[in-house]
Amino acid sequence: MARYKRMSKLYAPMLKEDPDEAVLASHKLLLRAGMIRRGAVGLYSYLPLAWRSIMKIENIIRDEMAKIDCQEMMTPILTDAELWKKSGRWNAYGPELMCLKDRYGHEYALGPTHEETYTDLVTNELKSYKQLPVMLYHIQDKFRDERRPRFGLMRSREFIMKDAYSFSANEESMRECYQLQKDAYASFCKRVGLKAVTVAADSGQIGGDTSVEFMAVADAGEAEICYCDACGYAADTEAGTGTIKVISDGEGDLEKVETPDCGTIEKLAEFLGVPTNATMKALALVAEDEQPYVLFVPGDHHLNDVKASHVFGNYYMMSDEEIKQYGLVKGFIGPVDISDKVKVYADESLKKAKYWICGGNEAGYHFRHAKQGRDFTIDNWADLVSVNEGDLCPKCGKPLKINRGIEVGQVFQLGTKYSEPMGATFTDEDGKEKPFQMGCYGIGVGRTLQAIVEQSHDEHGIIWPVSVAPYEVEVIPLDVKQGPVWDAAEKIASELAERDIDVLLDDRKERPGVKFNEADLIGFPYQIVCGKRGIKNGTVELKHRATGERKDVTLDEIVDTVVLPIEQQRT
Repeated sequence: MARYKRMSKLYAPMLKEDPDEAVLASHKLLLRAGMIRRGAVGLYSYLPLAWRSIMKIENIIRDEMAKIDCQEMMTPILTDAELWKKSGRWNAYGPELMCLKDRYGHEYALGPTHEETYTDLVTNELKSYKQLPVMLYHIQDKFRDERRPRFGLMRSREFIMKDAYSFSANEESMRECYQLQKDAYASFCKRVGLKAVTVAADSGQIGGDTSVEFMAVADAGEAEICYCDACGYAADTEAGTGTIKVISDGEGDLEKVETPDCGTIEKLAEFLGVPTNATMKALALVAEDEQPYVLFVPGDHHLNDVKASHVFGNYYMMSDEEIKQYGLVKGFIGPVDISDKVKVYADESLKKAKYWICGGNEAGYHFRHAKQGRDFTIDNWADLVSVNEGDLCPKCGKPLKINRGIEVGQVFQLGTKYSEPMGATFTDEDGKEKPFQMGCYGIGVGRTLQAIVEQSHDEHGIIWPVSVAPYEVEVIPLDVKQGPVWDAAEKIASELAERDIDVLLDDRKERPGVKFNEADLIGFPYQIVCGKRGIKNGTVELKHRATGERKDVTLDEIVDTVVLPIEQQRT
């Protein structure tokens, strides 16, 4: 017989006040509602309520993976350092990689991700193109030595992740696997109740040529995204592009003008009476190969560190001493007669501006009407800046918007980034050995849980979507002594449980106000309130948490009234 859960037996230690450790609303609510507890910095326990939601999230993942024939399995969390050295990531991954040695001195890593493990696993097992493609996944704890763990489950040192890996015989098959996973991720976001956008993303430490992130739009999100309402284009600002409005200075002969105390773009624009996008900002850096560069970008835009790292490697900004060493003048650097010790790069958007307002390479002076090709040349052009709100969409030309988002998933086309250095090959139809074309695909399970709460809450507490709610219905009797109210509540809870509804019966001897407040705090989708007056009239009160709507429903109809919408919202 199906059983409901009694709240008196539920381990859910709730808090009346916001804990000091929490900043985000979602973090506060998960702690206050007795769903998670911090064990140490960046380490959290999932208590029974949260774990029920986690299991539902994981089962939705499993259902979506089964639809595309992606097979679940499990690998060790501990990964052999030799595999990481073989792929080249042992030193490249950085200090976030948690490393350890066994008693014999052999090195291991606590896996933050498992590309090496899966690539090694299929080597010498998938031998022929006839066995491909294959997609494999697991849901497992991961570890990253985050420098600044924060925001609860958003950025922690131990976290739950679903990661999948595809192995294909050619690029076309790899792209097909990628699309299957991408579509499954979009369906997953919809089913767990997230408002998410797919954004073009930088591939980061994973590598590969093409990557898309699934971002839950939220003001408290840690990542900034740009998007277009008109055509659906979206990207995180590390990878986003747009058409930048740049104003060319008026045509004329090169003119050096005195600009006292104008060492910043804002002061210069104010002094000259021009908008900031009519000026050129100069930045001086030293690239990974120790070559010095001066970059020019639109005055109203900022250098994008990720884009710059793709061009210059692990660069750093010049110190004041280095700026002097290379014959440059801080705050007044310009491309006219610039030192031949440096290479000159500019953002692609500046190609459209024939005449520049730029530094005069002399303290207190700037040039006006500096013309490309006549007064200076640019060694190379590159996409170097982050987009601003109002820049034009690269697809349709409409203005872009900027918001923040929480990354809950990401998909990558890896190609042969791992298979080639690790010697993971198969025999193709011509009998030749070729490296696998790979893809990898991740979902942050704990991050998804918190992202749902960040998107779905109000001043009273969490508002769970039915699909991932720890319990779908809470039955609240206002009298827990044996009698008509208790009997009705227990009967409703039992009948709902028999209909495969997750039910919590609040059998505690608490005041009604406490029960109502805690029901709203935890956020069960439906509340059924049983009181003396209603039971006497043959009714109970049904509250829909998401809308706040309340209505009286007869005892004979209450079970069917609740079951139908829950079954519809589960799918």
